[in-house]
Formats: sequence, structure tokens, C-alpha cells
Amino acid sequence: MRIHETAIISKKAKLADNVSVGAYTVINDGVVVGEGTKIGNHCLLEGNTNIGKNCEIFTGAVIGSRPQDLKYKGVKVFLEIGGNNIIREYSTFNPGTEKGNKTVVGSGNLFMAYSHIAHDCRVGNNCVFANNATLAGHVTIEDMAVIGGLVAIHQFVRVGSLSIIGGCSKVVQDIPPYSTCDGHPAVVYGLNLVGLRRHKVPRDTIKELGRAYKIIFNSGFTATHALEKLENEQIKSPEVKYLINFIKGSQRGLSKSCRVEK
Repeated sequence: MRIHETAIISKKAKLADNVSVGAYTVINDGVVVGEGTKIGNHCLLEGNTNIGKNCEIFTGAVIGSRPQDLKYKGVKVFLEIGGNNIIREYSTFNPGTEKGNKTVVGSGNLFMAYSHIAHDCRVGNNCVFANNATLAGHVTIEDMAVIGGLVAIHQFVRVGSLSIIGGCSKVVQDIPPYSTCDGHPAVVYGLNLVGLRRHKVPRDTIKELGRAYKIIFNSGFTATHALEKLENEQIKSPEVKYLINFIKGSQRGLSKSCRVEK
């Protein structure tokens, strides 16, 4: 381990081999840090926080501090962060709120400077959060989503896999998978074709998704009737089935199409 002489590390913290800790960083009781993780200068890690292998945490990040929720009563809560995450300068990550609850972050994500992951959130794998991307409590971000700079996402919203949200958007309802969204509030502009191609999704699948999107967002059908129409067809694509199930599971409602008159 490479620990700067000015760092303060609790004897009740557990640091694996090859962990490096920068100047003036504080690591308090209960923190577990995986092998090969690099922690920069002036960081604070506390609470019941478990950080995976080979993460990079940059200057001023605050990881595991008490949730910013008035319901929190000092009970034991948790924060779990997977491996190979990059957490840039001054980002903040909070644990759960109710006793035993946790915030869970997957692996391979990039959190740019000043990102905020609030209490009880779920973040998948290989996502990108641009500068100042902000999640309220109980938000779910699925795999490979891209959250633009200065985006604010409301409590309990879900953001589907391989979707992208444009910068400065206000997100108050669920963002469907594979979509491109933008606005205040955010609306659906269509498929995230760039993301789908980058992840080598087959052309036939993209074509089926495009047709499903037209039926759901641009046909004039209600969501219920659009889903009924799709389900009455012989759908082979797992991606279209996933899209249908995502919409069925929406509690906050789905972001509207940009083509719907306001």
C-alpha cells in the first residue's frame, strides 16, 4: 500500500493490497477498499462503504457520508460500489436512508466531476455521468446509460439501458431503454442509434426497435393500446420484449414523445 503520511485512516477500515491514498484524505470506521484502488488527495470515505477493485477516486470526492434525507435517523445503512469505476473530482455518493437499506453502484462507470448519487439509488454497469449529473433518492440507472452534464433526475425515476439524456435536462418521468431524450422536462426524440451501433446491436434488432418506438410514441395510441398491439405480434427480439416490460413496470409514467403536442 502507498499511504501518504498526512492521510488519516481508521484502524477499523479495511484496505486491500496495492491501495494508494493521497494527501489529507480521511478514511473512517467501516470502510472497505478493494485491491488496486487509487484514492486521491483531500477525499473523505466513511460509513458502511464497500468499494471494489481498481477504482480511481479523484480529489475532494466524498463517499459514504450520511444521506441528505430528513427521514434519516442515524440507523445503519450501506453503500456498495463495484470495481473499475472512475469517480472524478468532488463527486458525492450517499448510502441508504432506512435501516439496512443501501445504495448500489455497479462496475465500469465514469462519474465526471461533481456527480451526485443520492440515497437508495441503483446504478448499473458501464454508465457515463457527465459533470454535475445529479440523482435524487431511489433513482435507478440501468446499464450503459449516458447522463448529460447538469441533468437532474427526480426521485424514483428509472433510466433504461443504452439510453442517453441530453445536457441540462429535467427528468421527471421514466426514460425508456435505447432512447435519446432531451428537454425541460425531458422528452423522447427517438432511438439512440449511435449507442446501439457502438454496442454492435444487430441491424434487424434496431429495425424492430424502431418499429416498436413508432407504435409506442408516434402512432397516437395510448401506452396501453400500443403495448397491446405489440404483444399481439410475434416478437422475437429480447430487446423489444425488454422495452415492453420496462414500460409496464413504470410507476412514475413514461417520458413523452417530442412529437406529442403540449
